[in-house]
Amino acid sequence: MSNYKINTKCVQGGYQPGNGEPRQIPIVQSTTFKYATSEAMGQLFDLEAEGYFYTRLQNPTNDYVAAKIAELEGGTAAMLTSSGQAANFFALFNVCECGSHIVASSSIYGGTFNLISVTMAKMGIDVTFVSPTASEEELDAAFQDNTRAMFGETIANPALTVLDIELFAKVAHKHGVPLIIDNTFPTPVNCRPIEWGADIVTHSTTKYMDGHGAAVGGAIVDSGNFDWMAHADKFPGLCTPDDSYHGITYAEKFGQAGAFITKCTAQLMRDFGCIQSPQHAFYLNLGLESLHVRMPRHVENGQAVAEFLAAHEKVEKVNYSGLPGDEYYEVAQKYLPNGGCGVVSFVIKGGRAAAEKFMAGLKLAAIETHVADARTCCLNPATSTHRQMSEEQLEEAGIPAGLVRMSCGLEDKEDLIADIAQALAAV
Repeated sequence: MSNYKINTKCVQGGYQPGNGEPRQIPIVQSTTFKYATSEAMGQLFDLEAEGYFYTRLQNPTNDYVAAKIAELEGGTAAMLTSSGQAANFFALFNVCECGSHIVASSSIYGGTFNLISVTMAKMGIDVTFVSPTASEEELDAAFQDNTRAMFGETIANPALTVLDIELFAKVAHKHGVPLIIDNTFPTPVNCRPIEWGADIVTHSTTKYMDGHGAAVGGAIVDSGNFDWMAHADKFPGLCTPDDSYHGITYAEKFGQAGAFITKCTAQLMRDFGCIQSPQHAFYLNLGLESLHVRMPRHVENGQAVAEFLAAHEKVEKVNYSGLPGDEYYEVAQKYLPNGGCGVVSFVIKGGRAAAEKFMAGLKLAAIETHVADARTCCLNPATSTHRQMSEEQLEEAGIPAGLVRMSCGLEDKEDLIADIAQALAAV
């Protein structure tokens, strides 16, 4: 469906039923698949034939939905994972190993920060964090001989910094490594990082793509643009024979368009098993079918709430790239001309205590460890999603202890503003 616009791809991408086949994506709720001969199954294990043999690796329902997400992002191949965290881990670990190094924006989701700085460090993978506003020279200085990937978020959760994707891509490619971008908040409806030079795009599909708090999941999309063989010495896992999979050299057998996702499936999904269930993939697809309709409403509500908060005397600071004067307004105009998302973060005068009192006074918005939902929700990151970070790390990531993150849902914007106003009045 490459000739169709993104609205049409949201509705009909990934799955085109044949004559007499189900109109809706079928849920293939089976762990295994039957074959007439051992030879036929052996061809699947050798990656010589297409098909399915065990849902831990692949499932038809998942592949239909992954194909839709690949079409939305403009990639050549994609896969679903059990969560956004699994997607980011797989995307990075697919090109890294013990002794590797990653350059990452310091302004990223706290769970991902912890994944890279603590858990992957235990695997012998080091990281250098850089400011999302770093200059080209500062970014260059972060690279080492063993750097194997660069990572960032289009719109950071919850600091709402907007990454200069084109600059990060330029520097990553200068050093012969892929740029991996988490595009969860804007979704491909509002930004397609591949068009700006990103090589791999990840998502927590739990957020806007699902949009209804129904199913946890993640996705990885390969642009098909990175030439692995041109940097074969950096990526032996893709460019030399895999002894654990019949001596296949992924970059040679599957080319730029398919090597990354094939290796990620045949090797990492095989060993870690972070598969998304077919039932969750089905729910995800239902969310994707309305994504293009929902995102403009989220942006409309986010913009209205941000403007209200920016004018309120009890609010110290508002982070929302749609506000003229916001630090990221200009870069957002470049990458997010139709708006970014419905998430607004702000600091109430009085710090953490004032923020907690404000949240306790909300009636419509709920306190949840969630974001990017049809229903408005909020939280204080320092005491929830980012509580593993020190005060210094919070400040570096642009998340002061008194920050409130509010995810504006699909309700009427006037009702949302009225709820916020009465909660602020009690502070």
